[in-house]
Amino acid sequence: MTYDFDALIDRRGTHCTKWDVADGELPMWIADMDFATAPEIAAAVQRRAAHPVYGYTDVPAEWYTAIAGWWRTRHGFAIDPQWLIFSTGVVPTISSVVRKLTTPAEKVLALTPVYDIFYHSIENNGRLVLECPLTYADGAYGIDWTDLDAKLADPQTTLMILCNPHNPTGQIWDKETLARIGALAARHHVVVLSDEIHCDLTDPGWDYTPFAAASAECRANSITCLAPTKAFNLAGLQTSAVSVPDPALRHKVWRALNTDEVAEPNCFAAEAAVAAFTKGAPWLDALRAYLAQNKEAARDFISRELPAVRAVVSHGTYLLWLDCSALTADGAALARFLRERTGLRLSAGGVYRGNGGAFLRMNLACPRARLQDGLERLKQGLDAFAAQA
Repeated sequence: MTYDFDALIDRRGTHCTKWDVADGELPMWIADMDFATAPEIAAAVQRRAAHPVYGYTDVPAEWYTAIAGWWRTRHGFAIDPQWLIFSTGVVPTISSVVRKLTTPAEKVLALTPVYDIFYHSIENNGRLVLECPLTYADGAYGIDWTDLDAKLADPQTTLMILCNPHNPTGQIWDKETLARIGALAARHHVVVLSDEIHCDLTDPGWDYTPFAAASAECRANSITCLAPTKAFNLAGLQTSAVSVPDPALRHKVWRALNTDEVAEPNCFAAEAAVAAFTKGAPWLDALRAYLAQNKEAARDFISRELPAVRAVVSHGTYLLWLDCSALTADGAALARFLRERTGLRLSAGGVYRGNGGAFLRMNLACPRARLQDGLERLKQGLDAFAAQA
């Protein structure tokens, strides 16, 4: 089957977070895609919607086997279905885990810059963010192992939140890096929560390693958040899974999710996930190829037309991390200028902390014509910004 990723779908009028913007604006910020989901998923949801009673819903057995089967065949990792717990979303899971596994004023470590909602989950619950800034040189990110070791050794550090693959940089952590993180965390008795929501959005020829697959230490000391929502554009259905191999840790997570009442699915959540993980592979492979072409087109345009901007090379996610430090140290001001001057809405990098203050994040998951429009607006806006300096 062929899939039309070039179709320009009008999302206005659907209470869409991304597209509830002024006329003429082009949103390329929040991480959802402007593509229709896989037809097999749409059909599954429509079949369930055809039944006119939308009552309380249990998690079916096929949900567990679908997830285990996907990770076994897609990523070479054997997940025991007993490890899995349903959750309405990755963010609710993170917040629940922070509340259950840490106490107020304890520290939760993150490799920064990183997804800004991590900070909300930590700080809104009275815990402290402990930043371990990633190294950055020649457009590439890495880990400062001495700093990580020291901060994990802090007795007040009890949890680490890892993003694998990494948002916003697009970094795919290799097995050796993950195993080294796991060894340090285990040595210092710090549990690792790995957010792997972007794991299926890697470039063709690139795969990711699940944190729990990197070593026995990683498996025994980890909580992994999984979901079909990013890869299959299902964020509005609120469907995710938590994989916890260690039974004692799993019981704590299960209690946390049930205490917070985020462990029960709506009547579409499991249906969509099962369809995604049992029938969605051809669509996803076509999508990954299309996204890789979008990345290449964006990088070529920026290299050719915007030499003052560096697009950080990555092989994960559909997000482009733009180093604008040659133009300004204030990415927030630059983002405001772009929106006011051209209607292009990008994410200001400062919200991700770390060295993100001079960066912008651009969502490339859209039809090629819309991407080209965004790139032209980016050039127009940055040229005007540079001219006024």
